[in-house]
Amino acid sequence: MNTDTTNWGDLIFDKLHRWTAAGIKMLPNMAVAALVVIAFFFLARLIKLLVYKFVLKVSHTPALSGLFANLISVLVTLIGLFVALDVMKLEKAVSSLLAGAGIIGLALGFAFQDLTANFISGIFITFRRPFEVGHQIETNGFTGNVEEIQLRSTLIRTMDGLHVIIPNKEIFQKPIINHSLTPERRAEITFNVPAANENTPQIKQLIATALKDVDNLSESREPDIWFSNIDGANLKVTVSSWIINKDIRTFENTKNEIIIKITTVLKDSKLI
Repeated sequence: MNTDTTNWGDLIFDKLHRWTAAGIKMLPNMAVAALVVIAFFFLARLIKLLVYKFVLKVSHTPALSGLFANLISVLVTLIGLFVALDVMKLEKAVSSLLAGAGIIGLALGFAFQDLTANFISGIFITFRRPFEVGHQIETNGFTGNVEEIQLRSTLIRTMDGLHVIIPNKEIFQKPIINHSLTPERRAEITFNVPAANENTPQIKQLIATALKDVDNLSESREPDIWFSNIDGANLKVTVSSWIINKDIRTFENTKNEIIIKITTVLKDSKLI
């Protein structure tokens, strides 16, 4: 029994001795690996700051700048970690970490594909700039002013005062009407007048004169007035006007004023 105990003691001592010897041999590598980790840590902080400033200058979006800066910082830190492990001759550990990271990334990509799609769409929206904060847009059945553009979603205040959060993927994949980038918008109005009325030949001049008092009409484009069809005993009249498109309310109010002016002049001329 004493012999067995001695053998076990020798085995343990021999194992500890080899570990100690290997550890002493690895001390220079460990020191270099520690310096590598520290150097890459400070390098990551410096690159993070530079990337944040550069992306902010290009995109003017703090959230997007922070995202890119953090991603680059994490990437540089991971590179430093892998270099440190390679210095310590732990190539198998590096391979295992890379394989594990790939599997985890693939699993997260499938699990959060909608979230990822919204983030990517948010990045495209930020760089392509189809609209900006303060613009009045129409998308996904909602019309309102853009209050905030986030990486995952866009916040809109509708004309009725509703606060709507729309995922960026829905905005990116569907048509967008930016009313703030549309300086002029055409309004087309169609109506019938009796063909037999004595004032019918002068209808174009009557309407053109009435529309001169309407505000917010384009100064460079005169209203177009024409007879578009014959409907029995009536003539179909079409009036096309270009309205200065400050916002949707202005457009609707101006169109309403055009209808009132046309109705008034037709009544005064006994055409309706």
